[in-house]
Amino acid sequence: MTFPKLALAVIGDEIGPTLDEMISFCAEHDVHRLDVRTIGGRHLLGMTLDEVATIGRTIEQAGLSVPTFVSPLLKWPMPGKKTLAGKVDFAFDLETCPADDPLAHAFDVAIVLKARKLRVFTHLRYAGYRPADLFARFERLADLAQSYSVDVEIENEPVCNVGSVAELATFFGDYPDPRPLVLRPLVDIANSWSMGAPPADADIFELAPFTDAIHLKDRDMTAKRTVPLGDGDIPWADELRRLLRGVRASEVLASIETHCPGDGRNATARSVAALRRIAGEIGAEVV
Repeated sequence: MTFPKLALAVIGDEIGPTLDEMISFCAEHDVHRLDVRTIGGRHLLGMTLDEVATIGRTIEQAGLSVPTFVSPLLKWPMPGKKTLAGKVDFAFDLETCPADDPLAHAFDVAIVLKARKLRVFTHLRYAGYRPADLFARFERLADLAQSYSVDVEIENEPVCNVGSVAELATFFGDYPDPRPLVLRPLVDIANSWSMGAPPADADIFELAPFTDAIHLKDRDMTAKRTVPLGDGDIPWADELRRLLRGVRASEVLASIETHCPGDGRNATARSVAALRRIAGEIGAEVV
């Protein structure tokens, strides 16, 4: 069976806080795609477009592209709802956004970076959540996405209402027809495992046809911590085979999201090498 190609990317701030560190890593490890989230500890969603343009020019001059603006969009409480979330990694203070409309600003940032994908979440988890609670919000995002020609990549994140792959499949399965094609699942298998909820075949079957982006990290389930790809308990060769056989896109963006802040650069390097090795085992090409 021929699998889609895996377009390797790294999320820059998993390597280090500065743009120089991110760019030098890519040159050292033959990586050509840099997904961006924060620079110097600041979310790009909290920057002006002029600041973002300077970052984008530096990345482009280094010969790199930005496939995804890894935004924190909707990784905050749903208005009127009390969140059940604990510690929130890469939390964002809406007061720091320089625009009146953070949703539109996120798309403006993506366009300045020449990113064709925008990562979003599903609000911090609260009691009584139903997928229908989010549909109006995602209709607005879909309208913006169509106007900007940028796809919305919805990630499953444990602190959010859609935390597991099963919850992501339920969200897409419940979404009213016709679901806008600009809304896509950003499948994070390790996030699901970290919740004790490895994806079922039915979940993957629901999501794979619409999937064009994934995040990659690994998990030591006994120690309950994230480890470099290939060093943990997730059977990544099996998981990638299972997902990729159902994907319709010719290429899937495979972003390394190491989550090993104590040794980010080395852990990301090991993860890049592991993805190349695992892809070779299953017969998928990394580009």
